Parts: sequence; structure tokens; C-alpha cells
Amino acid sequence: MSQGVYPDNWKEIATALKAASNWRCAKCGRVCLRPGEKPDNLTFSERKALILQVHHWNRDPSDNRVENLVCLCSGCHLSYHRFGRGNISPGQLSLFGEQKVS
Repeated sequence: MSQGVYPDNWKEIATALKAASNWRCAKCGRVCLRPGEKPDNLTFSERKALILQVHHWNRDPSDNRVENLVCLCSGCHLSYHRFGRGNISPGQLSLFGEQKVS
């Protein structure tokens, strides 16, 4: 597995992919929050659970081919990285407890 770095335009790549997915998780179908959306009826933790993330199938953040990327809600994204099946970074470890997104 290659351990690359995210490109300078990662935010633009990820935002375009999320918009193309209609802000919906490809695994569970959950509709996630758009940037700046902060519903008053949701707690901080509930909002964090509705953050759409982009997963690299081959776990190489420098490989941004469309076929290597998929939009997942934070819960589904974490499920791909649990129990040593992925490249969990220190920031992602906090997802196990409070659904923080890094």
C-alpha cells in the first residue's frame, strides 16, 4: 500500500465529488450536511455523524482517480478503517468515541 499525501487541491476535489453524490453516502444512502449547514435541532455529535467524507479505496491519498474515490458518511467511512483493515491516523482514532471528524 502506498502512503501518499493529499494534493493541494484536495478540498476542491472532495467538495466536487460530494456535490456530485448529492451529499449522500454511497454505502448507507444517508443524506449528509452540506458545508455551513448547522441544523439547530441536531446536537454537535449528531452533526458530526452527518459529515460526508471521501474514502480512497486503495488508502492512498495521492491517488485521486474517480474510480478510487467514494463518498461515505463518517460512520460508514470509519467502518472501512476499523480493526486494522485500514490506515487509521491518530485523528481518526477519536472517531471511535465521539464521532469527531479530522
